Amino acid sequence: MSHAAAHRPVLINCIAFGNHKGRAQVGYDCTTLGGRMFGLTASVATLAGAALAAVDCTGVNAIAPGCASQESLHYRDFFYIGGRYVAGAAGNLTYDQVYVEKLTPASGVNQSHPVVLYHGGGTSGVTWLNTPDNRKGFASHLLDYGYQVYIVDQTSVGRGSSENLNDYVMRIGSTAEITEKGFTAPELTNAYPQSQEHTQWPGTGVRGDPIFDAFESTFIPLTSNLTVQELSMRSAGCQLLSLIGPSFLVSHSIGALHPLLLSNDCPQLVAGNINLEPGNIPFQSYVGNATSSVGRTSARPWGMTNTYVTYEPAISSSSELTYELVGDDTPANRSCYMQTGTIHKLTDIAKVKYVALTGSASPHITYEHCVVDFLQQAGVAAEWIKLADKGITGNGHFGYLEKNSPQIAGVVHDWIQANC
Repeated sequence: MSHAAAHRPVLINCIAFGNHKGRAQVGYDCTTLGGRMFGLTASVATLAGAALAAVDCTGVNAIAPGCASQESLHYRDFFYIGGRYVAGAAGNLTYDQVYVEKLTPASGVNQSHPVVLYHGGGTSGVTWLNTPDNRKGFASHLLDYGYQVYIVDQTSVGRGSSENLNDYVMRIGSTAEITEKGFTAPELTNAYPQSQEHTQWPGTGVRGDPIFDAFESTFIPLTSNLTVQELSMRSAGCQLLSLIGPSFLVSHSIGALHPLLLSNDCPQLVAGNINLEPGNIPFQSYVGNATSSVGRTSARPWGMTNTYVTYEPAISSSSELTYELVGDDTPANRSCYMQTGTIHKLTDIAKVKYVALTGSASPHITYEHCVVDFLQQAGVAAEWIKLADKGITGNGHFGYLEKNSPQIAGVVHDWIQANC
């Protein structure tokens, strides 16, 4: 099941992926090599450029044949890993398989470890491909650095949809209002002071803007049964890593659950755990996220996961963990739950290097310290990179899709190089 994207390219640096019988078509952006044009005369190239400039490629319009892709040249394969047969009334069904997409740079892999990408809640693996305003996506930036890239769709989501309709109860992924207030235009709600620094979302960030509408269309249902999802993801995840070897795991938002579980279950196969705005806040979730009526609900009884992780001293039930609320709670700096009494250490998770990256204008800048402080208390040498400290400012929760996403990809690359 192998594909070049979409076939082995025959035009040098031709943005339109594919073999058009050795000929470029008007509207496809191809370059020269040694002064020679491959399958395209200079006059036709001029016409192609003019035609391309005249096409509106904003938002969904990018599907038009005349709109050139910005993605890096690569070969594409896909497969499913994990899963099991379960007998049903109609016959045997496959449960718990995980979809994996493999992207290989056309120029070849020159990095020692692959990168595996885990999407957040309400989205799917497509979030790592081209951005809503049709700029180069995060996966392509990693391909440019020479990484072998794997993109995972979580079980029950997207191309990982499950026949297990009883266990994987689904709920809505997002509404336009949630997206505006929490992700694309938090500065309009002004629920926390840092929101006023948000400058990097392309477009207005509200309904009716073609970039916003394209982004909102990517949200899909997600399961409310995170326990069964975690169990399937951790099993299939270690199987994946056993096949591809030690890898750097890059996650976004609540997708951070899964690399943490793999760090617990097969730490020898996790080269590093890189979290873009991790959403697995210890013992709680913030209701509303970026709205003025933010509250909190209990969540993740094992601290940062819904299912078992190894602690020392050992525990057999999450109820053996005791914790208390620490710190003053303000819109700019939220209070956190920390262990109290006997401090149990995350001894296996501590074997893997951990870093969190946070945007300066995201709701996460108000509570990401809760993740880092909890991990450090539990014996994990967790690192926190505030992107503003790297001179990268103005980012919301989906910074890897925003205008300065190449710089964020650069921070990820630099961290990997420093921790290989």
